[in-house]
Amino acid sequence: MSAAPEPRPSNFLRDIIAEDVRTNKHGGRVQTRFPPEPNGYLHIGHAKAICLDFGLADEFGGHTNLRFDDTNPEREDVEYVESIKNDVLWLGFKWDGLYYASDYFGQLYEWAIKLIKDGKAYVDDSSAEEIRHNRGTLTEPGKDSPYRNRSVEENLNLFERMRAGEFPDGSRVLRAKIDMSSPNLNMRDPVMYRILHAEHHRTGNKWPIYPMYDFAHGQSDSLEKITHSMCSLEFADHQPLYNWFIEHLGIFPSRQIEFDRLSLTYTMMSKRKLRRLVEEDHVNGWDDPRMPTLSGMRRRGYTPEAIRNFVAAAGVSRTNGIVELAMLEHFVREDLNKRALRVMAVLRPLKVVIDNYPENQTEEMDAVNNPEDVAAGTRKVPFSRVVYIEQDDFREEPPKGYFRLSPGREVRLRYGYFITAKSVVKNDNGEIVEVHCTYDPTTRGGNAPDGRKVKSTIHWVSAAHAIDGVVRSYETLFSKPNPDEVDEGGDFTENLNPLSLEVIANAQLEPSLATAPVGGRYQFERLGYFCVDPDSTPGKPVFNRTVALKDTWAKVERKQSQK
Repeated sequence: MSAAPEPRPSNFLRDIIAEDVRTNKHGGRVQTRFPPEPNGYLHIGHAKAICLDFGLADEFGGHTNLRFDDTNPEREDVEYVESIKNDVLWLGFKWDGLYYASDYFGQLYEWAIKLIKDGKAYVDDSSAEEIRHNRGTLTEPGKDSPYRNRSVEENLNLFERMRAGEFPDGSRVLRAKIDMSSPNLNMRDPVMYRILHAEHHRTGNKWPIYPMYDFAHGQSDSLEKITHSMCSLEFADHQPLYNWFIEHLGIFPSRQIEFDRLSLTYTMMSKRKLRRLVEEDHVNGWDDPRMPTLSGMRRRGYTPEAIRNFVAAAGVSRTNGIVELAMLEHFVREDLNKRALRVMAVLRPLKVVIDNYPENQTEEMDAVNNPEDVAAGTRKVPFSRVVYIEQDDFREEPPKGYFRLSPGREVRLRYGYFITAKSVVKNDNGEIVEVHCTYDPTTRGGNAPDGRKVKSTIHWVSAAHAIDGVVRSYETLFSKPNPDEVDEGGDFTENLNPLSLEVIANAQLEPSLATAPVGGRYQFERLGYFCVDPDSTPGKPVFNRTVALKDTWAKVERKQSQK
């Protein structure tokens, strides 16, 4: 018996499943599946489908299969199979059964034979161009193929010879015989099988013919007795065909239900176009942190919890829309704020010499690891006479409203002392390379015993103890909210953002980061959240900026709530 679901905000998918469980449809059983094609890496759009397929089944005590719809051998690879498995597990889900459409090639072939014998399928010698031309348009009916009325015997003979590998690629197809005048183009004698002499990543060269997605998908659902086959809205027009095959084969009546796709601003979701970005070297592989792939987001430092929370907040609809990228980043910040350790790092260092601090003295300052998590404790941060601060934290001639370090102004060094700038040293180009300050030794820890206040607190790293690091700072991969928005004849790659990656080669980091593990997530105080990249080497960590501290989505939410 299915477990009672926990109270949650409802959506139409949940309502459908809840009603089916209530009425004991399929014996109250809930069986879903996540069916990616292994022709690329999963992206954030797939995360929505994963969360729905696995999450709703879990909620109702059901089960979820991971099935690879591997019917297109020319584009599929074991690399993609393994990456998809890793992504599903990383996102926090575990499949109950692992299947492949290729597991069912034999059964699909037998079902195709049945449809031929029932007069519901025929072999067509027309070219792909002829088939497209004769299919008609949304306003004009299609035309019957000249091969549509072949005898059952001839169709069986030809299809068996197709199976035997007798004919060249593209010379024949098997089509369902439905209705060439149907208002739904998918019902106008769709292709079921094509000839393709290509090696499959699982079946090798066993099959010279491969089923089309529309023939394999629904029947695979039926074989696995999927009760709720959830898919995105672009498959709504395919549902009549899905049901036609089920009806005419007399097999388990799996139900297809469509929901909206997840689309984000500044983000490309087409797997075909993402592959182009990789193959044309616009990015550094499928897991480039600028990519919307789950592997790219993982490498960038996104957490699975943040992605799941984002998907839940984005909701489910029957109409497609677009979600602001800022909303995803909000959930990433919200999650990292709770779990990321705080550290100090200076990305663009400026040397500060504290003239009245003892030259050979080193102190250890107590620093809080995470103010949101008392259990995270504290750490010791070394402090000495020479420290690095950010170049932006000093102005020789401060503009109005600038409260950081400048000549004669006192500021607080985080966890350290109050310091006051006195003079600067410049190079031959007139650039400031060194700032000389004094400190108040009574302000250790960042508070003055006389109660005086300062208007700014800045972070720092002890020059004698700092380690070198590389920081990769990322912006959106595309410069337009809709990357496909191009002039006629243009290409989406024209909208690639030339400033999407900045490499900072000489960042200065506090020494605790010398042993930071690959994948470790940190908040660089005042700068943002960062993640240790696999390119790190001993003594030279590489950090990817996950997201800046500024949260524009939170401001949008506040404004909306005030209306």
